[in-house]
Amino acid sequence: MGAIINASINVAKLPKEKFIAGRDGAVYCNISISINDDTRYGNNMSLSVAQTKEERDAKKPKTYLGNGKVVWTDGSIVLAEREEKAEDARTAVLKEDDLDLPF
Repeated sequence: MGAIINASINVAKLPKEKFIAGRDGAVYCNISISINDDTRYGNNMSLSVAQTKEERDAKKPKTYLGNGKVVWTDGSIVLAEREEKAEDARTAVLKEDDLDLPF
């Protein structure tokens, strides 16, 4: 575990046009979390609605949802990397093995 963050979100600011229907029937809204080195009023992180690349390129203003603070860290937060699914990894190995066959 790298950190624990406590935060509050103003749900009234969630834009319904950003809601996404999940496969499980649930409704999701993607958010972005920014952690800062400096603090203001004891808070050093903020939450906003995630923007698309087009929205960022057009410099559209962010929809801020709330803020919070890091309350614990072990000092070793690292960048997250996507893990391959087990099935995809097996398929990739089979394809590589097929290419190495002498016939």
